[in-house]
Amino acid sequence: MAVISTGREELFAHLERGATTVCHAWEIRRKDGIWFGFTDHDRDLAFAGRVYKAETGLTARALQQTTGLSVDNTEAMGALSDLAVTEADILAGRFDGAGLVGWQVNWANPEERALTFRGTIGEIARAGGAFQAELRGLTETLNQPQGRAFQRSCAAVLGDANCGIDLSLPGFSHELALESVTENRVFRFATLSGFEARWFEKGRLIVVSGAAQGVVGIIKNDRMQDGQRMIELWQQIGPALAAGDILRLEAGCDKRGETCSFKFANFLNFRGFPDIPGDDWLTSYPVSSQINTGGSLVR
Repeated sequence: MAVISTGREELFAHLERGATTVCHAWEIRRKDGIWFGFTDHDRDLAFAGRVYKAETGLTARALQQTTGLSVDNTEAMGALSDLAVTEADILAGRFDGAGLVGWQVNWANPEERALTFRGTIGEIARAGGAFQAELRGLTETLNQPQGRAFQRSCAAVLGDANCGIDLSLPGFSHELALESVTENRVFRFATLSGFEARWFEKGRLIVVSGAAQGVVGIIKNDRMQDGQRMIELWQQIGPALAAGDILRLEAGCDKRGETCSFKFANFLNFRGFPDIPGDDWLTSYPVSSQINTGGSLVR
């Protein structure tokens, strides 16, 4: 991301003159490292070694900012373009969570500029050849739950540092070419064998090559149907898929202790509390047909 310019005071002095030559500029850095620069000026802007394009038609609504801890927010709007923000990239989720910095710039002297916004891109909507993106300020992270949750199911994500499972090991993932797909959501394979039914259920399908490269889908169902293996996702993949695209299937985990122990032999890293009392226990009352000795109810 850009660094706050030393020309901030000069910009403020320029604004006090009354007649100004001011525009806005934005820079986006996606999680894959690709950088974009935009401006609402009628010509490209260049400063700090970067060029901010004018032909993208990007604009932004007025910022809502406070001095407290409430979330700063605004919206950015622009035209979908093959040279900048494309519908395929939005469908693939490549702009989700991308970092964004906004500037107010004196276009007659771009060294006079001030940082006006820093945050990330939230929800993106698209329609009629245009997109509208929600911008989230830095205080947005304060709304996210922190700390560990005490629950029966495992709180780790399969393959992360807390889980410790290496998904690259044989049996836990498999790469193969796309054979047949319906609605970019239901995949059928005649060559997928050697895995138990439902082995990949609740796992991930990752597109390794093709127009949808990098897109991840969560597997809803993994079944045998008419002699073929059917992999169904919860949501369809946005970008187009073509026969021969390489897919990676990763084993699924339902977060239960039994699955962690018998499927992955990893119960030592289980991050849940299978014996924690549930709501039914908290609201229960003694009845004559049950054992009421005051001892442990866990057997």
